[in-house]
Amino acid sequence: MAGGNGRKITALVAGVGASAGTLQDALDRLSVPGTLWHPDGGPGDVRCVACAHRCLIREGRRGVCRVRFNEAGVLKVPHGYVVALQCDPIEKKPFFHVLPGSEALTFGMLGCDFHCGYCQNWLTSQALRDASAGTAPTPMSAEAIVAEARRHGAATLVSSYNEPLITAEWGMEIFRLGRPLGLRTGCVSNGNATPEVLDYIRPWTDAFKIDLKAIDERPYRTLGGTLQHVLDSIRMAHARGFWVEVVSLLVPGFNDQGDAVRRMAEAIAAVSPDIPWHVTAFHQDYRMTDPRNTTAEDLVRACETGREAGLRFVYAGNLPGRVGKWEHTWCPGCGGVLVERCGYTILQQRVTRQGACPDCGAHVPGIWG
Repeated sequence: MAGGNGRKITALVAGVGASAGTLQDALDRLSVPGTLWHPDGGPGDVRCVACAHRCLIREGRRGVCRVRFNEAGVLKVPHGYVVALQCDPIEKKPFFHVLPGSEALTFGMLGCDFHCGYCQNWLTSQALRDASAGTAPTPMSAEAIVAEARRHGAATLVSSYNEPLITAEWGMEIFRLGRPLGLRTGCVSNGNATPEVLDYIRPWTDAFKIDLKAIDERPYRTLGGTLQHVLDSIRMAHARGFWVEVVSLLVPGFNDQGDAVRRMAEAIAAVSPDIPWHVTAFHQDYRMTDPRNTTAEDLVRACETGREAGLRFVYAGNLPGRVGKWEHTWCPGCGGVLVERCGYTILQQRVTRQGACPDCGAHVPGIWG
């Protein structure tokens, strides 16, 4: 859930402890016919293509995410509400190569197609699976959300706090209004994408952050996902021209054993060495309290491994001031510091609006102006 240095705009939690049935009824009333589906199977059945689960949903039933459902042979999808709305630094998403030092207006709904035991946004993502979440929706128009972004001087609209692909129709309604006003746009996703949903959001979405949660199938299965779908999503998003950044939460004993960190880095570098990789620190949260917390030394070793694997931009996150040079952006040409950071604070930003080093002219990939 939103927190840290951001400016909270809307009350984010209401009705804690409300029954799943009551919450589900409220969400169903805030649903409209969707776009990312087609008839399939028997009469009245639909196939959802918003995420890689590709749920075949019978009439009266719901998809894995529980927020997309079949009503009389039509797929209904979330619309017209938020449960989280906050203006905070773009670095918090994290996007490090998108307008450093600017503010992002971030909005979120409810639901997820994964069920990660360490989810830091579980009050929103797991609200329909966990009765102790019970976060209530606040009706709000797309126009009002864009107006909040402009009022707070945000440069970017970001869909986050729950899985944005399963609420893509609503997210794009907001992005379509923001883009003509000069706002950049981005999604913070688990990467369980389909070609259909990426093609649907691409005309209105600039940046796409993907979680690479592990490099082996077994850990992914425990989270409700499939490794290959995420690897495919990184490749497909990059090929479609999204600005892609990848985040791996380093969980000791879960996704860092043996050569796992090296293989994660190599998988990203095989798509492009210019994709920034954020290795972030796990802390015990929600239902995952057995692994120890990630140390600064763990992150530094992972960053060094990422550079050795060929990635040109590797960052350590969640432990500001403790990971040395791995918070900063360095010129791939002359090696000078271009963006100096401490946590979400930008100490200096020297990349030109055209994406170049001011000293040697080397190209620095990203969105800088």
